[in-house]
Amino acid sequence: MTTFDDFVTPYGLVSKVDAFGYLDYLKAHPSERKRPGQMVLVTADTPLKASRGEGKTTTTIALVDALCARGLDAVAVLRQPSMGITAAGSKGGASGGGKSSLAHPELADWGLCGEMAAIENAQNLLVSFAEKAVDEGQLDTILVPRVSEVPSRALRQIAVDRGKANIAERVVLTPTCELMQILVLSRSMEELSARVGAMTAGTLDGQPVRFGDFIDLWRITNLLGGAVQPAMMTTQAGSTVYMHAGPFGNVSLGIPSLVSVELALARHDIVVVEAGYGADAGAQKWLDIAAREFGAPWPAAAVVVTRATTWRDDPALRWRYPFHVNRLEGLGIPAFPLVNLWEGEDGERGELEETAATLGFRKPIMGNLFRDGGPALTPQLDDFLAALEAGQTGSGVSQDPGLAEQGHSQAESLHSHKGMDLLEQLKWVADSAYGVRAERVIAGPSFADSLAQAQDLCEKQGLSLNDLVPLAVKSPATMTDDDRAPESERSVTLKKVEPHTGAGLVQVNLTTSLTTPMPKIV
Repeated sequence: MTTFDDFVTPYGLVSKVDAFGYLDYLKAHPSERKRPGQMVLVTADTPLKASRGEGKTTTTIALVDALCARGLDAVAVLRQPSMGITAAGSKGGASGGGKSSLAHPELADWGLCGEMAAIENAQNLLVSFAEKAVDEGQLDTILVPRVSEVPSRALRQIAVDRGKANIAERVVLTPTCELMQILVLSRSMEELSARVGAMTAGTLDGQPVRFGDFIDLWRITNLLGGAVQPAMMTTQAGSTVYMHAGPFGNVSLGIPSLVSVELALARHDIVVVEAGYGADAGAQKWLDIAAREFGAPWPAAAVVVTRATTWRDDPALRWRYPFHVNRLEGLGIPAFPLVNLWEGEDGERGELEETAATLGFRKPIMGNLFRDGGPALTPQLDDFLAALEAGQTGSGVSQDPGLAEQGHSQAESLHSHKGMDLLEQLKWVADSAYGVRAERVIAGPSFADSLAQAQDLCEKQGLSLNDLVPLAVKSPATMTDDDRAPESERSVTLKKVEPHTGAGLVQVNLTTSLTTPMPKIV
């Protein structure tokens, strides 16, 4: 008899799971499928500083430990960190902290099972094939960038001497590359291979050329054989965690692979999924991209993490956290504020609860999760579990009737926007996710030219730019051009358009954004 263990392979101190194979097996044997679990989205306030998170991973681990302590079948699904920025930078690792951390955090922070290296090698091999195609007269420009886990300012824009002419190239961070996006979105090796083949390699005499036109795709998919498999590990308390793909919700998708979440939902009752940076980044991309356009599950509830200092201490930015909570509630997602207390802040609970009540929030969950771990949350989850139970029976509703007046609904959010004019889609995202009215979405000086070039590139491939899903590339620490401006004056500036025809996405640079950020030296 085939069991889940037949799809699991030990890999040092962790295990790798053939998620594609296991989900295919369940499709062929529907009698062995259980009722899918419920998904909980962990997101956060927009951090005051780009280099500092609010504690989503720490919270995710503490929450799943607390749920397991209450006898529930719960797991976490985490994004895989980027070694060059997260582990080597000042932010610290992406494996939790203190008592709310993975059993082997050093593995997660410093490369795990080599998935990032495999993606880096595969996309760089694609660029090498493109360079060879230039030599053979099949290309005269290269549009796909090289990637690196180790960022370098000097490599953001480079020119490669090809003898007769220089060829413009560039380097982006591995998690921001199109191949990572393809890995996050693909549900089979066949789909992954088709998406790689649909990547635009470059142009020849102004005509776009795809990689599938001139390379054997098995050369790339063979490199990615292990990278498509989620890692299965545990927390220090012994709870199961799947970790796979997708960091940096500001400059890419910022979510774990869809197949890792589907694997978890097929096996467990409650699946806690972490999304990158604030609710304007990773959560926006889960809801508006993964769920609405790629069929990912809609959250049964959300936990919105904040630091006590971020929530209260800067009057000009206090609007952001209530905006995030209320947006999720307005979509029919029960959103639970969670205050990640640091040392010396235990005495502030009463004041924080009063502020939450004034804002109309659900009862906030609080704890020093670094110090106390899951036990800090275990007695506070009654309302959270009641919301999950209500969602199972179909009776879950937003607690604030005023939110319904905002005109948002789950049905609206799950309605595909493919075919809608790209500018209208961007205005919709700005309004719903950043609180910026449509008339305050501004085209930067080079945006029109960039948009026209993107439309031309797509049309010459028989595609419509409007059928690609918008993916915002933005600062992780701001939602708008100036978050300190009065609400009526906040704006979003559109800067650059870059189609990712393999992933089915169109990257649009907003506000301050870099796809090759630098770690801080500490």
